[in-house]
Amino acid sequence: MNITIREATKKEAVLIADLSQRTFLETFTTSNTEENMHKFLHEQFTRGKLIVEVGQPNLQYFLAYVGHQIAGYVKLREGMQPEAIKKENGLEIARLYASKEFIGKGIGKALMEQSIEVAKGKNKQVIWLGVWEKNSRAIKFYQDWGFIKCGEHDFLLGNDLQTDWLMKKHI
Repeated sequence: MNITIREATKKEAVLIADLSQRTFLETFTTSNTEENMHKFLHEQFTRGKLIVEVGQPNLQYFLAYVGHQIAGYVKLREGMQPEAIKKENGLEIARLYASKEFIGKGIGKALMEQSIEVAKGKNKQVIWLGVWEKNSRAIKFYQDWGFIKCGEHDFLLGNDLQTDWLMKKHI
């Protein structure tokens, strides 16, 4: 499979917002109530909020393509580190998603490689992320890349207070 990764521009904000909502729904709908998913998508994860994120100075987005078809994306963020990572110079993988039809086809691998290269280029000590404690597929993926659990934090999905694992990898 020929995968191309390129940095997104502000002009692609609508594409990223729509892809963000679609992949979030694909990933979490079966594990959460319709009410909580609806509330989250219409209050915290709105298309408008997602569009505004693109182009912010502390954020970078990279898009994965298979041919001309968008297959996934990663959102990298600097500057907001939890206590468990505060003493280390880190880059956050704030989101890493592949479209459902591309899961298991190397999209996550390509986006992770890009993220690590960006972190190295910025002279970061660690790359870190938060992942829902019940998302075993994602946790295994990150563990296979050498990420280790280093803490937890709360994540509010609608009215459901969930726990995310904080995971990091030294680079």
